[in-house]
Amino acid sequence: MSVLSIENLSIDYRAETTVHAVREVSLTLERGEILGLAGESGCGKSTLAYAITRLLKPPATITGGRVVFSSREGYDIDLSSLAGDDLRAFRWDKIAMVFQGAMNSLNPVLRISEQLEDVFITHRPELSKAERRSRCGELLELVGVDRNRLRAYPHELSGGMRQRVMIAMALALDPQVLIMDEPTTALDVVVQREILREITRLRSELGFAVIFITHDLPLLLEISDRIAVMRAGLIVELDDALTLYTKPKHPYTKRLLSSFPSLTGERGGFIRTGEVADVALDETDQTVEAG
Repeated sequence: MSVLSIENLSIDYRAETTVHAVREVSLTLERGEILGLAGESGCGKSTLAYAITRLLKPPATITGGRVVFSSREGYDIDLSSLAGDDLRAFRWDKIAMVFQGAMNSLNPVLRISEQLEDVFITHRPELSKAERRSRCGELLELVGVDRNRLRAYPHELSGGMRQRVMIAMALALDPQVLIMDEPTTALDVVVQREILREITRLRSELGFAVIFITHDLPLLLEISDRIAVMRAGLIVELDDALTLYTKPKHPYTKRLLSSFPSLTGERGGFIRTGEVADVALDETDQTVEAG
């Protein structure tokens, strides 16, 4: 059963020259699934994420299609119909997002407790101060951070711990969909591994679905149930992770996979940096989908 359906979504950046950032993208996100979204910088990944959460700002404009959320309670919501208080209530409660560079998104002059509690003050005003503080401690422990860190300021935490705090903040209201835009890019490989383990563990425990956006295709192959490959605003291939790795169909996917060096085998068996971008656009216009 799908929790999110994207139907023929198109997004333009309107200026002197109109840029077609997303072109008739259709995707479904199944309940409890990790859907990877891969592609080079500038292909439209983050624009798509901002459109889903209704965070696009001018000159970005949705020119076609729609995004439909299917709740656990059995009703559907066309996100284009939401506005004002309804949109604000929906955005963190049903769909939450961990932004690119999120570990630097914390307010440097406020304690972690104040920033976590602000979510509950806004969305759960009926909770008492003691209940809010207790819930904040539970959230930190959920993502592997000691609750004593509630009184810390962001600069007193490591990069990995700040990222965990942002994930805790996104999970505060038990959302059904979590969108993660390059959540591990600025972290070293050891901390990346820890964060990825936490995400997969929390997904298993809490049952939310994840859209995980990154240019790092090998990372997605490890954690994703399905992967969508994006190029020049199009989804050029969509398949389960194993099939996409062993039997890629689209030329761009093949070259994207080949652009990462192997730890074994002869040297020179991978594409030089920048060659992936040379794939002709007319090749990417042919969408390849499983089945």
